[in-house]
Amino acid sequence: MKRLTAALLVTTLLLPVGARAESPATTKASVPETLGFVEWVVMNDTGLQLKARMDTGAKTSSLHAVNVEEFKKDDQKWVKFQIPLADHKDHPAEGDIDHEEVIIELERPVERTVLIKRKGAPSQRRYVVMMDFCIAGTSHETQFSLTDRGNFSYPVLLGRRFMRDDNILIDSANSFIAEKECEYISLEELAEQHGAQIQKDGKSD
Repeated sequence: MKRLTAALLVTTLLLPVGARAESPATTKASVPETLGFVEWVVMNDTGLQLKARMDTGAKTSSLHAVNVEEFKKDDQKWVKFQIPLADHKDHPAEGDIDHEEVIIELERPVERTVLIKRKGAPSQRRYVVMMDFCIAGTSHETQFSLTDRGNFSYPVLLGRRFMRDDNILIDSANSFIAEKECEYISLEELAEQHGAQIQKDGKSD
């Protein structure tokens, strides 16, 4: 079988209220929930599964993103960005599609920007957006700063704001201890549901 040669571009826009697919209810637990220092998360708008590390040293959560570009929409500041799955091959793959061929493109309104001081490198200004995600069977919403995490082990960091707002405790000695799972879709379903065009040898299939 011929190898897929062109990148698969999956475009997901922020849907109007009421237009999103149903997801688990977002509720703040009355009793703290304990999670491991690494857990699976699923980005709700796409069904993409990624590994997330709990980072008590960071206030704001962080999401791997490249080609971040600002634009105007309805007189508001928005950003578009890409998540290339070749950088983090967490999402289950079956069939003929490889992670290297899949790029997810997202658009979100900008909540704010933050200036990150980095040791031995110039300070970096990052865009912060709101994202819905599922962890341990429950949906949450929190702020994510967008940055290239291609050289790091985890595409997602979840910071103290998420832990505080959603009553989360962290077991730093264990990972993947969540009792419930979040539903994700396969790589092939991800491409199909978001209208991706698969190309073989430069020609549309």
